[in-house]
Amino acid sequence: MEQKRKKRHTGLKILLIFVLIAVVLVVDSNFRIVTDEFILGNSRLPEGAEGLRIVHLSDLHARRFGSGNSRLVSAVRDAEPDMICITGDMVDGPREEQEDYVRELMGQLTQIAPVYFVPGNHEWAAGWARELFTILREEGVTVLRNSYVTFGRGGDYIVIAGVDDPNGLRGQSSPEKMMEEIRADHGDSYVLLLAHRDTELELWSQLGFDAVLCGHAHGGLIRLPFTDGLVAPAQGLFPTWTAGIYTQGGTQMLVSRGFAGSHGCPRVFNNPEVVSITLSRQ
Repeated sequence: MEQKRKKRHTGLKILLIFVLIAVVLVVDSNFRIVTDEFILGNSRLPEGAEGLRIVHLSDLHARRFGSGNSRLVSAVRDAEPDMICITGDMVDGPREEQEDYVRELMGQLTQIAPVYFVPGNHEWAAGWARELFTILREEGVTVLRNSYVTFGRGGDYIVIAGVDDPNGLRGQSSPEKMMEEIRADHGDSYVLLLAHRDTELELWSQLGFDAVLCGHAHGGLIRLPFTDGLVAPAQGLFPTWTAGIYTQGGTQMLVSRGFAGSHGCPRVFNNPEVVSITLSRQ
């Protein structure tokens, strides 16, 4: 009897250790921000834009990291960006609950570098997308919805374009039309595209975008050693595009792992990610 009791106690201790490890892992995977650095190399990049640094954020879903988002803002500042690009799903709830979040975070980020934003599916699903765009502009953010601007550096410039999410308004201008306008206005300039969804690499390549920043996949939520992420919106199990750089033709698409979980599923081995990018002519 005593021996059975000792075995039972040993089994409980082992179970508790595994539970503790699992809890620590899940907490770490969902709250500890990591900064991952990438180089997007393209000989078409103008000489003046060599070394341009971009911080890419996606899929925040109104999550806070520290009081006033201090840990997130600190990670962005430490990356020393020339610009900050946000590729949608910053909010996903009512305006009365999340407007302060937007104003507080954007008020801090725009003090670090110019901020560019494109909507995701959750901005439209939240029901106050147009009001959100006004708030962002009031905070100094450039909102790109099937539109483009230029970013000058070192006597040269690149084009920064952004596409609205398919969840947006009907009848919106198409990416094909936008690229036609870019070529008419800026010839064969280098074009950086911001898009929320990560499933259109073939189209972006056909249209001739040089680089694309996107999110939406949440890194596949659960990242195991033998997978590129376990599940992602619109891609299902074992998705194709979840994190890092994917190349087709002359187009490089960089997918952010983002910051939030999805539909109640926590992140595992998939820390919230600040993406730090350096543009290079190599």
